[in-house]
Parts: sequence; structure tokens; C-alpha cells
Amino acid sequence: MEWEFTPQQVVKGEVDYDLDEFRHDLMQEVSLNVPGISDEQLNPVFALAYDLCYWLATGKDYDEFEEQFQDVNMLMFLRALREHGGANVEMLGAILQRMIMDGVEAGLPLEEAVTQVAAHHHQMVRQGNFNCG
Repeated sequence: MEWEFTPQQVVKGEVDYDLDEFRHDLMQEVSLNVPGISDEQLNPVFALAYDLCYWLATGKDYDEFEEQFQDVNMLMFLRALREHGGANVEMLGAILQRMIMDGVEAGLPLEEAVTQVAAHHHQMVRQGNFNCG
């Protein structure tokens, strides 16, 4: 994706761009960039793309993510996402950092702020909140 602002501006709080907006934009990107994707396939492909972005944005190793999959086509898709999705990973990381900083600025200890952001993320994913409307 391309934005008219930088991840650094998001981290600094100069731009208000949140997790809901990011997920919406990523869903739109997936729907535009995966030729022939059906409505039925869109949500699982989006979920995979988002999971990979989140995995990498939280500092986890790509190879560990890839180990979960055996299908050659899936592995090729993941590798393409990784190769072309660096900006998405960086922006998601900035959003998560901003969320943590907001918690700390509200008086939470750092560890609790991190836990709160992780819980928010997991709840959003579990609810299937794609915010695509």
C-alpha cells in the first residue's frame, strides 16, 4: 500500500491511522491485487496476508511462519507477500507502537500496554473485524 504519510508520523501521533483503517486498506489491496479472487476466497486470503504482516511487524522470524505451510502454491504466495509487503509490515509495526505508546501515556506500565494491544489485536482477529464497508 501507499500512504500520504510515513510510519514515523504514525508513531509520533502526527497522523491518526489506526488498526481498523489499516485492516480495511489491506483488505482492499488484497482484493485488487489477487486476480480472480472470489468473495468466498477473499476473507481467508486477507487473513493470511494480515497474519503474515502482524507476525513480521511483531519481530517474529519469517521462516517460522512459513514452516506452518506445505503447499507449494501457498509458499509462493507467502514469499510474494513478504517480498512486496515490506511497507505494510512497517506501517502495521508503527500502528502497534503508537497503540502501545498511547497506553503508556494513559498511565499503563509498558508490559501492560503491550499486553493490552496484543489482546485488542487478538479480539479483532477473532471477531473477523475486516472493516471493509
